[in-house]
Amino acid sequence: MPATHQGRWPEIAASADPGRVERGIERLVAAVPEAAARVDADGELRSALVTVMAAGPFLTRTCTTVPGALDVLADLDRPVGPAASLAQWKSLELLRIAALDLAGRLGLEQVGRALSDLADGILAGALAQATDRPGTSGSPAVPGSPALPGNPALPGSPAVPGRPAVPDRPAVSDRPAASDRPAAGADLAVIGMGKLGARELNYGSDIDIVLVGRAGAPEAQRFVGTVRAVWRTDLDLRPEGRAGQLVRSLESYEAYWDRWAQTWEFQALLKARPAAGPLELGTGFARAAAQRVWQRPLSADDLRSLRDMKARSEQIVQRQGLSEREIKLGRGGIRDIEFAVQLLQLVHGREDAAVRAPATLAALAALSAGGYVGQRDAVALAGAYRFLRAVEHRLQLFDDRQVHALPAAAEARAHLARVMGYRDGPAATALARFETDLTRHQAEARSAHERIYFRPLLEAFTSGRGRAPGTPPAAGMAPAAVEERLAAFGFSDARRTRQAVVELTHGFSRSSRLMQHMVPLLLDWVSSSPDPDLGLLGLRRLATGEHRRGQLVSLFRDSPDAARRVCLLLGTGPGFAEGYERHPDQLGLLASGPPPLPTPADLERRAVEGIAWRRRDQWWRGLSNLIRSELLRAQSRDVLGLDDLATTARGVTNLAEAVLGVCMRAIASGRGGLSGDDLPPAQGIAVVAMGRFGGADLAYASDLDVMVVFDDELVPGEQAERMTEQLVTLVKGDTPVHRLYELDLSLRPEGRKGPLARSLRAFESYYARWAQVWERQALTRGRFVAGDPEVGRRFAELARDFLWGNPLSEGDAIEIRRLKARMERERVPAGEDPQFHLKLGPGSLSDVEWTVQLLQLRHSVPAEGTLDALQALSTSGAIGPSDAQVLAEAYTFCELARNRLYLVRGRPGDSLPGPGAQLGALARSLGTTAPELRDRYRMLTRRARRVTERLFYGAGGP
Repeated sequence: MPATHQGRWPEIAASADPGRVERGIERLVAAVPEAAARVDADGELRSALVTVMAAGPFLTRTCTTVPGALDVLADLDRPVGPAASLAQWKSLELLRIAALDLAGRLGLEQVGRALSDLADGILAGALAQATDRPGTSGSPAVPGSPALPGNPALPGSPAVPGRPAVPDRPAVSDRPAASDRPAAGADLAVIGMGKLGARELNYGSDIDIVLVGRAGAPEAQRFVGTVRAVWRTDLDLRPEGRAGQLVRSLESYEAYWDRWAQTWEFQALLKARPAAGPLELGTGFARAAAQRVWQRPLSADDLRSLRDMKARSEQIVQRQGLSEREIKLGRGGIRDIEFAVQLLQLVHGREDAAVRAPATLAALAALSAGGYVGQRDAVALAGAYRFLRAVEHRLQLFDDRQVHALPAAAEARAHLARVMGYRDGPAATALARFETDLTRHQAEARSAHERIYFRPLLEAFTSGRGRAPGTPPAAGMAPAAVEERLAAFGFSDARRTRQAVVELTHGFSRSSRLMQHMVPLLLDWVSSSPDPDLGLLGLRRLATGEHRRGQLVSLFRDSPDAARRVCLLLGTGPGFAEGYERHPDQLGLLASGPPPLPTPADLERRAVEGIAWRRRDQWWRGLSNLIRSELLRAQSRDVLGLDDLATTARGVTNLAEAVLGVCMRAIASGRGGLSGDDLPPAQGIAVVAMGRFGGADLAYASDLDVMVVFDDELVPGEQAERMTEQLVTLVKGDTPVHRLYELDLSLRPEGRKGPLARSLRAFESYYARWAQVWERQALTRGRFVAGDPEVGRRFAELARDFLWGNPLSEGDAIEIRRLKARMERERVPAGEDPQFHLKLGPGSLSDVEWTVQLLQLRHSVPAEGTLDALQALSTSGAIGPSDAQVLAEAYTFCELARNRLYLVRGRPGDSLPGPGAQLGALARSLGTTAPELRDRYRMLTRRARRVTERLFYGAGGP
């Protein structure tokens, strides 16, 4: 490297990037030859120039290409006034702020305020140009002109001539009017949002704004174009986003907030403030926005929707492989801190105006002072926030890009470390030191973020334990604030929650100090479940008893992911706590996620083991244990999103087939106390599944529709009848406790009046002479599932001839429609909501199933289940792809909701619950809200009903 400048200027060698600085100065001197002498003679200028050039190419370009850059660096205490252009003003003032920042003369809050004030000035100047008003007399004071509260002006910094100094802006809700701020664009006010609104802007930030004024104001487009030529500008936070009007009147905003705004939009209004334009209009907007934010109730569903949005953004970063390098959206990043603070502001700000500060650090300090955040967590979060924002600033200063991810290359990260002030030492490199500090701050931020909502509650609940008599309790959250936070996070009964948390903490503390510290995290996960009260009750239930608690502690200690899964499942439905009590082995499977559902052969082997060596009257115990265990696994995988509807239905069906198969083998053996080797296949008799069982479409609460067929040359009729009676007794049980499944044989010929079992010849004769069209329709789902495969094959042949041997006549089609119409008239049982019935409502499951079965018969398209049949019909051209999709979507939605309703209620149900807690829990379990769930039901079933009326009934309907 040439020693031309470095030899004379020791600041270069000590800088973060001597080579870059040397090259930058060479370009500067080539462009402005007199610069060398000026820099040589002015130590403060030289220090500032070297510092900014070492930060990266962006500031180097500013120094070498923007007129006046050296003048700015020579007097950093003098703010830059409006220059020849808004772009030049921005470049020079940003250079000044960056130089002060990099030199350590401005703290994070001061940098954010200075950048935000610069943006305000640019907005005011652009507004003046757009409205043809000369000058920028309406612009706010530029950074540094006033002495800011808690942020004194730099020594010797005068106000810019001709620009009034204004005091630092207070929070939106109580900002006073200022008569000394002339209007620039009397019909248009600019509202700062996001980081601009909070006055904590980044170097690379967009400026988020919305416009309020006369709708269609022609100056709005000119204003936006002028601003965007200078600064990246985002107006997507306006109502309806990019599709919405660019400008709205204040009344229009108020109407939108009152009728249509979503929770995240109110969260965004936390930081709204007037940035440019007529102050009266801007203040009116801020006052109306604050009223909506702080007087609007925040429900548990509102809070959950915000947390879900946060989780989705984190998942996107994870899928992109940026979790380790992303300092904003990654784990322990800036968003973790900002989000936690804003959430607690929304929870407690309605009752406590002190926590409404728009800036993150000020709000965090207020939350800590009010006892809403523990002091230790507040210190950790503030320290991490300052560090991460400093990293973010230096990343963006490198090349003026809106970047939040650390560079992948080690050399680039090492440069970042040096710009952050780290240097190589004998013990570690600058990069190693930087990454150690970064990891520590991220870990502290994530840990505090995960526990911040519930650690103060835990301290409030347990503050009296172990306190000496007469000792006052520790300062913390007031009882009203405790109840307020619990309600916001979905816990409806503060007293019961307190008791459960105290017992849980006390129980865990006896087993593991680590688990005691984990309780706030468990509460956080439980609060994210569909029913937090139920989840906490389930957690408390599983932690009761030394052995179970020890098992739970071991699992949670070794696998936090397993703990999160357990909390979600326990808060989904009552069956999970009971299930894990009965089958604690299933808890261990949650460490890496429940394994895939077992194969049919494995299920059959385990069913055999379930009855092996048991007396006949005890067979039900082993089989019941298998059914409960495997249903628990299927339901867990369903709720955790590991299996789709078809996989779940097939798994539940395979389980039922295995149980019936072994029951038939055991009954055929004629005795108890059998080993697996004593269970040969049943001979001469078979079970044919019908309905959903035959279609492999079983839901959690489905009955098993079956028919029993036998070969009368191998099994006498009386024996077949007796074996079938034994099957019914074993499967249905003498009491509900002994019941394995609800077995239904009413689809057999002659229904309940006919024999339970019928021979192959009897079936053939019946189908040839007496069978009705509905029985032909029912056979579209007939399938052998247990007993003698040869008998099953022969039955399938005779059923195939009956089903597909002759085309469906028009008379048969009319009869099917008549039966369906009669069912619709009688359809919904008393006490169930016909408007939201998942099985019998218009466009719901029955409409799809009957339409599909009619089309199968009409076009001779065999298929196993409803969705498979839709696919086969579409492939054959019997139904259009769009109609098939409409029916499939309605069927899938209704079946998913029906399955999940069973889990949420702990018992069967066929219609969406009415408004209330149960509907809310169901909706949350399905990843939506109660109104959205009902709206989606209406949309999908109405579409499906239109298809049903056209394809099943014909255009005229029933």
